[in-house]
Amino acid sequence: MSKHMRPVYDERDDEIDAHSKSRAWDFVVVCIEVFTILCVVKGNTAWIGCLALLFAGMAANMMYRFDEYEERAYFHGGLILGAIGLALLIWFGVCG
Repeated sequence: MSKHMRPVYDERDDEIDAHSKSRAWDFVVVCIEVFTILCVVKGNTAWIGCLALLFAGMAANMMYRFDEYEERAYFHGGLILGAIGLALLIWFGVCG
């Protein structure tokens, strides 16, 4: 077994996994934002779809927090963000 392989999966692995997913999400958000700006500058309507994905991701994040903390504010925030994402997606589907 290499020195980087650990035989037991523990809390530290859970923390590393959660942190890596958080960093990955941050990277995806930046990519979506840059792509959205490029679409707006070029006059491409794909910016609507990009924002829809961003809002859907934020809604999923809020719903996960609601599931963990059981705070109604997270639930309501998730619903609002999800509704905005859905509206943008429908707009993109109709107008894009």
